[in-house]
Amino acid sequence: SSKDSYLAQVIKLVDEAQKSKSKTQLVADKAAKWLTAIAIVAGIGTFLYWYLTGQTLAFAMERMVTVIVICCPHALGLAVPLVVAKSTALSAKNGLLIKNRTAFENARKITTIVFDKTGTLTVGKFQVSKIVSLKKELNENEIIRLASALEQKSEHPIATGILQKVKDLSITIPPTENFNAITGKGVEATVEGKKILVVSPGYLKESNITVPNGFTANDTETVVFVIINNDLAGYIALSDEIRPESAEAIKTLKQNNIKSILLTGDNSKVAASVSRTLGMDSFFAEVLPHQKLEKIKELQGKGEFVAMTGDGVNDAPALAIADIGIAVGSGSDIAAETAGIVLVNSNPKDIVSLILFGKATYRKMIQNLIWATGYNVVALPLAAGVLYKMGILLSPAAGAVLM
Repeated sequence: SSKDSYLAQVIKLVDEAQKSKSKTQLVADKAAKWLTAIAIVAGIGTFLYWYLTGQTLAFAMERMVTVIVICCPHALGLAVPLVVAKSTALSAKNGLLIKNRTAFENARKITTIVFDKTGTLTVGKFQVSKIVSLKKELNENEIIRLASALEQKSEHPIATGILQKVKDLSITIPPTENFNAITGKGVEATVEGKKILVVSPGYLKESNITVPNGFTANDTETVVFVIINNDLAGYIALSDEIRPESAEAIKTLKQNNIKSILLTGDNSKVAASVSRTLGMDSFFAEVLPHQKLEKIKELQGKGEFVAMTGDGVNDAPALAIADIGIAVGSGSDIAAETAGIVLVNSNPKDIVSLILFGKATYRKMIQNLIWATGYNVVALPLAAGVLYKMGILLSPAAGAVLM
């Protein structure tokens, strides 16, 4: 079943995350190898020192064995993997699928989080709020009927909203010919012999098409225009609800001195409204898919450690180029494949949990490494007999117990 396949995917991702190694773990592995070599060299050196300074062969051998026995590269080797296994399992339990260990470890460095709007900060379920015909010979139903013909071939949330409205109105959707997607701006096709375009306000600007005086849309509505045979015929306004968790997530990020930026292909009015409502630091509006990547690079060029959060196919390049890519679980497979971390519950508050959890995990890793290193720094000299003249000497058995 779909539930079983989803569970299998989760188990696979957790397993891969636990097998992958972060930079800290690689350093710990190298340190453990070096410690093994140091123990052998220290053991031989201890033997030679005591034997050449007049001690018996048995005493020198005992010191050498104690040094080698008490040395514990295992402590260094296990300091990070134990935390990794625990943190990965806990993350999955709390709706965070960690595909890339390094990305999770670096979450503590984030200074700026860039949010895609639709489906990330908003629910991603558009509802048609207004249909307007600009031609007397066309009614509102005809405008949305022609638009739906093109949108039936699209998976965009706007298309889903238009198709749902057509279904509610019991309108039959006509077939299309010569369908073509205009990247980041809309779609075009031939419907019943007419050339139809369903496009964004940005397309109108580029094509020098004047928006009529009667055009109205509030700050929260996304608008698409319907063009018939190169003549602007009408428009459809849609609204998308902001997720109830989004405002709290942005507020908590601010409290942790992390900037939040909205990145959307929507118009400036909508972007400004959403950004203002949520209390975000700034926004980029009317951004085409290929420009999202450039915006991430621009922020990185200013010295920001950037996390990108998105859910769509057009977010994939930005997710890949960001220092940390975070995909919303309800989004596309491509976005989830590209990102290092997936939010299973599609909850923006989980991003805050990710950062705080990442910081706590890193602290625990370092703490374990300090304890493991500290043990060896203290234990090796004692095993070698540095306090022998004070009557303090560790036996091989005591060394084995301490290890």
